[in-house]
Amino acid sequence: MAGGKVYLVGAGPGDPGLITIKGIECLQQADLILYDGLVNPLLLQHVSSAVERTCRVEVGSKNRRMLQQDEINQRLIAAAREGKIVVRLKGGDPFIFGRGSEEAVALRNAGIDFEVVPGITAATAAAGYAGISVTHRAHASAVALITGHEDPDKTDSSLDFEVLAKFPGTLVFYMGLHKIDHIVNSLIQAGKSKDTLAAVISRGTTPFQKTVQTNLAELPESVRQAGLVAPSLIVIGECVSLRDQIAWFEQKPLFGLRIGITRSWEQSATEMKLALNSGAQPVLLPTIEIGPPQDWKPVDDAISQLEEYQWLVFTSANGVRYFLNRLWEIGFDARRLAHLKIATIGPSTAEALNAYHLRTDLIPAHYRAEDLAEALKPLVIQQKILWAGANRGREVLQRELAEVSATVDKVVVYENHDVKAWDAESINLLESGEVDWIGLSSPSIARNLSRLLSDKAREQIGKTIKLASISPVTTQAAREVGLQIAAEAEEYHWEGIFAAILKQQSST
Repeated sequence: MAGGKVYLVGAGPGDPGLITIKGIECLQQADLILYDGLVNPLLLQHVSSAVERTCRVEVGSKNRRMLQQDEINQRLIAAAREGKIVVRLKGGDPFIFGRGSEEAVALRNAGIDFEVVPGITAATAAAGYAGISVTHRAHASAVALITGHEDPDKTDSSLDFEVLAKFPGTLVFYMGLHKIDHIVNSLIQAGKSKDTLAAVISRGTTPFQKTVQTNLAELPESVRQAGLVAPSLIVIGECVSLRDQIAWFEQKPLFGLRIGITRSWEQSATEMKLALNSGAQPVLLPTIEIGPPQDWKPVDDAISQLEEYQWLVFTSANGVRYFLNRLWEIGFDARRLAHLKIATIGPSTAEALNAYHLRTDLIPAHYRAEDLAEALKPLVIQQKILWAGANRGREVLQRELAEVSATVDKVVVYENHDVKAWDAESINLLESGEVDWIGLSSPSIARNLSRLLSDKAREQIGKTIKLASISPVTTQAAREVGLQIAAEAEEYHWEGIFAAILKQQSST
C-alpha cells in the first residue's frame, strides 16, 4: 500500500468561515480527521461522509478523558502507515501555541510525509472581531504573542515581566484567563501603568463572543463580574481604545442567538451561512435525510421519453440537482431539454437551475404548490408535464392541473427519510432551552420536528424556544401537531425565515 500523508491544518479560532481554502481542500480529501476540542464542528460539513471522524476528547461509556499528546502522535503515524490521508485539525494556527511543531517532529522522526497548513490565529482574529487592531501607526508598532499557560513541568517561568512591561507595543496573552491576577500583578509590579488600556475577549469570533474593556488594574475583577469563560485572549495596550470606534461583530442583528436548522446536514450549508452572517449560531436539527431513489429506472425511462412532455417542473433545489445529475450520468446533457419549458416553485429552486446554466420559464408570485398550479393552468391546457420531485409531497399539481386536462407525471428523483434521533448535544441544548429559534421550512419538517422532540424539549417551545415558519401551509401543519408558531415568513424561503426572526426580535 502506498504511504499516507498527514496535514497539520489550522482551523482558525472559532468562526468556521476563517479556515483557509487549502485547509478545506485537505478536509475534502482526508480519510481521517483528528480534531481539537476548540475546533468548530461545523467545519465537518466539508468532510466526506466516508471519512472517519474522531476527536481529541474521547467519550467512553463511563469516562471522559483527554488523549495525551503521545497518543495523538501515534494515531497520526499509524493511520499514515496504513496509507491514509490524515488531517490533524487544530484550533487557530498549528505553530502558535498549538503543539503542531511537536507533532511535526514526531512525524519526521517516524518517516511520515507531512505538510503544515497555517491558520488564522486568535490574536489577529479575535482582536479584529472585537474591534481591536493590535498594531496601529499612532498606538503600537509592535505586537507580542505570549502564552498565559506554560508547560506545567517547567520549574521556572520563561516570561520576563520586566521586559514585557517595557515592551513598546501591544501584549496579547493566550490561555491566560485562569492566571489573569498573576499576569496583571506581575506587569504592574514590573512598572506597567495601572491605567494602561486592556481587554479580555472570551469565545472570540463565535456568536457568543464577549468582551470586557477597562484599565489594567481593574481587569481581573471586571472579568469575574462579567463571568467570562475560556477560551479567552487578554489584550493590553493603547490599541484597545480603537474598539470604541470600530467594534462591529457583536453588533450583528441576530448576534448571540442559537437558531435550529431543520434541513439535512448535506443540504444546510446555505442556511448555516445565513445564521453565521447574521451573528447567530446554527444548531443542526435535521429532521430528514436526503438520498437517491432506490431505483433509477423510472427516472431513466422518463428521460428517454422527454419528447412526450411540454413542461418540466421542479419544486425543490434537490429535485433540480438529482434530476440533472442523473441526466448527465446516463449520457445526456442540457440539449435533451431544448424543447421543454421549465417551471420552478421559487427563486431558490431557480437558482439551483442556474448552476446548470438553465433558466426557468415560470416562477409563481408566491412560492407554494397552489400558486404554481394557478400560474401553470393557462399555459398547460391538455399538455403533459413531468414533475421531478421527492418520494413524499402533496398532490396539489396533479389535482389542480387536471382541471385544464393537463397530465402530471411525477418521477421520484430523490428520497426523504425521517431522522430517527438527534445527537446528544443538540438534545441537551433543546431540553435546557438554550436554542432561541427553530426554522421550519415545510409541513413534513414541522411534523417531523414534533415527532423528534422529547417531552422536556417540547415544554420549552413557546417559552424559551420560538418557532419560525416558512409559509402559511407550514404554519398550519405545525399547529395541527401542537406546535406554536411565533413568526411566519412573508417570502417563502429560508431568507424569509431569517427576516421573520429578525422582525420578531426587533419588536421585543
